[in-house]
Amino acid sequence: MSTTAPSPAAAGRQGPLTDIRVIEICSTIAGPACARLLADFGADVIKIEPPEGDPVRQMGSHLGDVSLYAASILRNKRSVALDLKSEEGRAIAHELIARADILVENNRPGVMERLGLGYETLSRRNPGLVMVRISGYGQTGPYAERPGYGAICEALGGVRHMTGDPDRPPARVALATTDYLSSVYAAFGAMAAIHERQRTGQGQVVDVALYEAAFTQMEPLVPAYEKLGVVPMREGPNLPSMAPNSSYPTRDGGWVLIAANSQPTWRRLVALMAQPGLLTDPRYETIQARGRPENMRALDALIADWSRQFDAAQLVEMLRAAEVPSGLVYTIADIYRDPHFQARQMLAEVPHPQLGHTTQAGVVPRLSGSPGAIHRSGPDLGADSLDVLGRDLGMDPARIADLQARGVLGRTPPTPPTGDPS
Repeated sequence: MSTTAPSPAAAGRQGPLTDIRVIEICSTIAGPACARLLADFGADVIKIEPPEGDPVRQMGSHLGDVSLYAASILRNKRSVALDLKSEEGRAIAHELIARADILVENNRPGVMERLGLGYETLSRRNPGLVMVRISGYGQTGPYAERPGYGAICEALGGVRHMTGDPDRPPARVALATTDYLSSVYAAFGAMAAIHERQRTGQGQVVDVALYEAAFTQMEPLVPAYEKLGVVPMREGPNLPSMAPNSSYPTRDGGWVLIAANSQPTWRRLVALMAQPGLLTDPRYETIQARGRPENMRALDALIADWSRQFDAAQLVEMLRAAEVPSGLVYTIADIYRDPHFQARQMLAEVPHPQLGHTTQAGVVPRLSGSPGAIHRSGPDLGADSLDVLGRDLGMDPARIADLQARGVLGRTPPTPPTGDPS
């Protein structure tokens, strides 16, 4: 466990992982999201970036030169801009990793080994190190060296085939779902390995493949194909083999999702619709019957005809009163107006040195006894290089200045003005 005195940049860390030191050598989404999750629960995360910065800083929306995405996915971390292609840069990385509990990396297999940062090398000096390796196809197997992004890997994992409407080509989810799911598996694996280290004193490698994380969502389909040869198709807005469970139109142009999965809930919905004949119609009597594609389509049409008689807010209130699970299909604007998101602190205002603050998604999950927290917005590139090298590694200012002058260490950005421009 980390024993270095806490840095001023890490002040305010709280949660069950405050004694854990993490080194992040990652880019884009899955790796940074994994390390952000650990940082949200108190881990001291030092992100090593190339002098040009993690590409995630160029993704998403910007306000001026400020990446709003980086402000969130890099939050609670310290940033060191370090050229790992240089011998001295790699030596500094070795020193930081030797003092760490966890290393998170999401490079293509073989890259870390070519840099002299493979697990066998690192574990000789730090046998308790847990190395979390996130890649498209895993560290072994015939596809291991292929480049893989979340969208490509969810196609290989079968998820893309199941996404979209049945009469159209496979669609993509407009979010990095596979990356974020992989990041959660990676963080879970890291914690399992740390727990095992308490028993054995030894670290290990946590191998997370994006395509395998995507494939886990196919859990009910795997045995069905083996035993029945079932190759399911896209169901559009429906839950496969379950009806009614879809989005239904309303009079004012909105959409309401209704999920009457169980028999008691189905009976309550039929009573609300005042169509008791549906209960004795053999097409809809049982869950299995309602889940047949032809019956599902007919039932969805009936419910859509009924739902169009009401405005969305009115329909949701009726369904809630009848104890039928339902909800509006929200936009991000709807989320900002919703009191539940506010009450649960899922729209967290985080101070930002240039923008005053940014609103970010809150910490998940919630721990009753040792909750996580957001104590810092994502730092500028290399903002903590002096702090990490001086405080953590004990380098003198002249050595640090020399490293900066020779390009081994990215230049520390000037401290921006504080205060909310508004």
